[in-house]
Amino acid sequence: MTNPSFAYDRSMAAPEFGAMDVSPALVAEILLKRRRVRRSLIEWCRHCGYEPAPHHRLLIDRLERVARGEIKRLAVFMPPGSAKSTYGSILFPPYVMATSPNHAILAASHTTELAERWGRRVRNLIARHSATLGLRLADDSHAAGRWELASGGEYYAAGVGTAIIGFRAHGALVDDPIRSREDADSPHVRDKIWDWYKSDLLTRLAPGGWLILIQTRWHEDDLAGRIIAEMERGGERWDIVSLPAEAEAGDLLGREPGQWLWDDAYGYGDFLRHEKATQLPRNWSALYQQRPAPETGDYFKEEWFRPYTCEPPRETLNVYGGSDYAVTSQGGDYTVHVVVGVDPENRMYLLDLWRGQTSSDVWIEAWCDLVCKWKPAFWAEEYGQIISGVGPYLKRRAIERRAYTCREQFPSRGDKAVRAQSMRGRMATLGLYVRQGAPWFADLRAELLSFPAGKHDDQVDAFGLVGQLLDKIHAGENLKPPTVARSDGYVPSYEDTRNWSWKTL
Repeated sequence: MTNPSFAYDRSMAAPEFGAMDVSPALVAEILLKRRRVRRSLIEWCRHCGYEPAPHHRLLIDRLERVARGEIKRLAVFMPPGSAKSTYGSILFPPYVMATSPNHAILAASHTTELAERWGRRVRNLIARHSATLGLRLADDSHAAGRWELASGGEYYAAGVGTAIIGFRAHGALVDDPIRSREDADSPHVRDKIWDWYKSDLLTRLAPGGWLILIQTRWHEDDLAGRIIAEMERGGERWDIVSLPAEAEAGDLLGREPGQWLWDDAYGYGDFLRHEKATQLPRNWSALYQQRPAPETGDYFKEEWFRPYTCEPPRETLNVYGGSDYAVTSQGGDYTVHVVVGVDPENRMYLLDLWRGQTSSDVWIEAWCDLVCKWKPAFWAEEYGQIISGVGPYLKRRAIERRAYTCREQFPSRGDKAVRAQSMRGRMATLGLYVRQGAPWFADLRAELLSFPAGKHDDQVDAFGLVGQLLDKIHAGENLKPPTVARSDGYVPSYEDTRNWSWKTL
């Protein structure tokens, strides 16, 4: 017996049942599921067979805000392979079209071919789940690049740089606007993309329309970089989701520094570890950490870094160190320890580097580790409130651990560029030799090349303190050749010191 309080129209049932007689309970279950899918982007993603990871759930939250009209400009920066396009360019358009079935979406990528690939997958999702979404493709919508819904909604795929004529969009998705490193390094290509963004894309948006930019960062002056620079000058506000492959302090997901973005999906964590070990430092910093640095730098130059695979024997090096200490842990500045060695040819090698946002007991232990390992002749540090406060504890731990070195304190100066000038001059003349594949080199390179405009300058300060030691820094000494015994075994009496005594003398 059916419930008289529940009336339903057979046409509301799922089309897969056709003319079958279905119970009101089953229809109610189907309709409830459809309602959940249309109201929740996470449920829609799961309905399509995807289980969002934490960084996807963060992205989904921002995309839902776009669909509700709470965010008008959203920028998403994540490393390659993190599935940002799957959720942003493929799963999101059907969801937002189900919410606003008469709206038009413009999707753009670095080539029309890639944009149309997104368009084909979006169209196929709608065709496959039309009943669930409450959408139906128009009868003549067969093209991948431009199609319509029976309700009046439209989808248009275009390549970045192509003219967009006769189309007015309620929302636009720009996914991977840059095709390659060559394009990213070309001022002409970057200018063309910016002109297209300003003149073609923005003018095609309806009043109040939303815009989403999805990309990995390539260059400090790429489309994202120019948008951010414009915003910082008082331009249009953007919500930014920037997630590095390896977590840094203040991570949006609450990860601990060093934690990988997605370590439990199809070997992605192993992929990231491999990329960090093998990628060029510039690529790792930009594409994976979302922190592009200039190609050459203004204060420090790219060509001053000189790679090496194996440092000279320790006996030939004179070793020195320097530290820039931070006050607080978990946020703010970093504490940085650097160790350099100078060989007999007066070449300076960056032997070791430690960097962390930690409490003083942690970085003091790290300092002791470096001193015990490298046994530097001198160590430079800044004289001030920090060293006055932790100095007694550092001294006690150094004695307990036999971490002996001559610590030299230097007064702090206001201008960081002036403090770093000595090291800058040495690097410009003789270069700085850096070990290939060093895990800390990408961050170091990005900071030095971005100085003085970069977000952090703690490593620059540590190098500046090492530069204060330049009057004490001397070239190492060549190893003395081993003593070679005479082939005839003859040793003059005055050379045979083994049998000397007061009598023979």
